Amino acid sequence: MENKKHFVYILLTERDTLYCGYTDNVEKRFEQHKCGKGAKYTKANKPIKVVWHKEFETKSDALKEEYRIKHSLTREEKLELIKTNYCSLS
Repeated sequence: MENKKHFVYILLTERDTLYCGYTDNVEKRFEQHKCGKGAKYTKANKPIKVVWHKEFETKSDALKEEYRIKHSLTREEKLELIKTNYCSLS
């Protein structure tokens, strides 16, 4: 059985906002967001690039981290996370 990968990612949008999400394929998910098929938020706030992503062993771990980033971190803390672990795909 093939091991599926699990990622949490952060996008930078044209409006200088940050969007955090979960996926099993960061590049494919970014393309979906750019085409307006990713999430309601990114339809209104067009993504420019992936500024951060991290791989996790399990979907559960990834979803916990996504929740933590979305609900516990301030914008400044998210920017610090990006600054210390920058990894753009685009």
